[in-house]
Amino acid sequence: NDETSKFLEKLKGIGQERPGADIKWNFTKFLVDRQGNVVERFAPNIRPEELTMEIEKLL
Repeated sequence: NDETSKFLEKLKGIGQERPGADIKWNFTKFLVDRQGNVVERFAPNIRPEELTMEIEKLL
């Protein structure tokens, strides 16, 4: 759908200013706020439970 396409395009640009910032694997995680803005990007080796504090800050 159109909204999904827009969101995925937005994700593609996150972190691209850093060398080697391509999304390397499908388990890269993105923390998104209520407005749909990407707040942070996490590597695949970060476990979901390690994100609890970051998620709670946005609630």
